[in-house]
Amino acid sequence: MSALRLNQVIVGGNLTRDPVLRKLPSGSSVAEFGLAIDDGYTSKTGTQVEQTCFVDVVVWEKRAESAQAYLHKGDSLIVVGKLTYEAWQNDKGERRNRLRITARQLHFLGGRRRETEAAPEAATGAPAPTEVGDPDDGMPF
Repeated sequence: MSALRLNQVIVGGNLTRDPVLRKLPSGSSVAEFGLAIDDGYTSKTGTQVEQTCFVDVVVWEKRAESAQAYLHKGDSLIVVGKLTYEAWQNDKGERRNRLRITARQLHFLGGRRRETEAAPEAATGAPAPTEVGDPDDGMPF
């Protein structure tokens, strides 16, 4: 029997900060941002309990550049990707680790736009992308 290899994550939420784009020495582009995913439940007493899960997202190459160009804190977004585990030692010699999502697709859902900011289609003369990813991947959204 072979080991099951399934690592797919689909989450929707709002950006907690603007994407930060970096260029690596290799020339690759990488952007990182935070996503707040609202969730909740009804308690036994009937009270609504709201919970928010905060997750870090990393995205590479053209998707990173699109995220930096079009996404802003507060925007709604669906992320399709995989969980990535990272472990390192900080400057004090302490071991640190984290899980984050490495995005394969970003689905922009509109969201808030700053009043002083022109819409991407007005700034470039072309419509803003609503999806970044492989259009032939068979995903229904």
